[in-house]
Amino acid sequence: MDFTFTEEQQAAVEAAKAVFAGVAPDGVPSPALTAGAVADDFDRVLWARLADADLLSLLLDARHGGAGLDAIALCLVLRESAKVLARVPLLESTAAAVAVQAYGSEELQTDLLPRAGRGELVLTVAANGRTGHDGAELAVTARQEGETWVLDGLQTAVPWAQNADFVLIPALSSGSGRSVLALVPRGHKGAVLAEQISTTGELLGELSLNSVRVPARDVIDADGAWELLRNLLATGTCALALGLGEGVLGMTSQYTSKREQFGFPVATFQAVAVQAADRYIDLRAMEATLWQAAWRISTGAGGVLPASGDVAVAKIWASEGVRRVVQTAQHLHGGFGADTDYPLHRYHAWAKHLELSLGPAAAHEEALGDLLAAHPLG
Repeated sequence: MDFTFTEEQQAAVEAAKAVFAGVAPDGVPSPALTAGAVADDFDRVLWARLADADLLSLLLDARHGGAGLDAIALCLVLRESAKVLARVPLLESTAAAVAVQAYGSEELQTDLLPRAGRGELVLTVAANGRTGHDGAELAVTARQEGETWVLDGLQTAVPWAQNADFVLIPALSSGSGRSVLALVPRGHKGAVLAEQISTTGELLGELSLNSVRVPARDVIDADGAWELLRNLLATGTCALALGLGEGVLGMTSQYTSKREQFGFPVATFQAVAVQAADRYIDLRAMEATLWQAAWRISTGAGGVLPASGDVAVAKIWASEGVRRVVQTAQHLHGGFGADTDYPLHRYHAWAKHLELSLGPAAAHEEALGDLLAAHPLG
């Protein structure tokens, strides 16, 4: 097997590094220093730079102005974004666009995708459901009335909901029992948005849907659409967790190499080295399971379990691993890790958000158990 990245994927990484080089983690708004939300909007300047670098259209086909790359390329870019805590809806907007491209009508694709790729439209996804543990599609019901779909339900913790132009909402069709995806514009009649705040200090949205009517053109009811979107979001979250963890371990390595006790750098102490080595192993496991999941999504390759099984394994490792990495980093930094003039506390807050996004490890362990029961190994 060839584990090297393609030239196109490596070029995407280099472009991402160039864009994110101007982002200073210690300049990211801190939830410890703000009583409410840290900001009213995401980083629009950085968003424009991503658009100029063609990183918002990375997975779109050439006919929509994109590069036609795959989930692996997106994860490589997301990994770089998390190292600097980039405040942009890159994962959500790209994943929603991919779902529309794969399953949406030609009319919807033509109207939406070129503008999304240029950064003129911002998309997000309501993927956490009511609790973040149960499937998001179970939180909303959809029924078809002629050329219109009617949505009722509640979605919590919708990222960037206050600023996105459209929210892609999974729902369960009351007629067929299948999952559908409905594209709802911000401020749509019957869609009421209440503010929630993440551990990162960023605004989230609680979206109440009260007989929200959506034209059939804006509803995707094809088999596999929600599964693709959910898998891509979860895998992208794993890439963010990996990038954040690598950034944190790098900070810890630098700090413990300079910090001295009894005349020696603390990095030379066996207890410190062992803890750092354990976290390095966590990161390598997170990386291996991430690329396995991204590869399954990108290639459609078969396996004993569906691709969602590999995604569940990756998310279990990402949720548990990123938590252990930031906790160890705080411990090895001592009191300095809690200093609000130092960026580590920001990474800790972001890690907690990523750990719980799209369900904690326990939710994915249950999903993996269900898959194993349905597809016995051997």
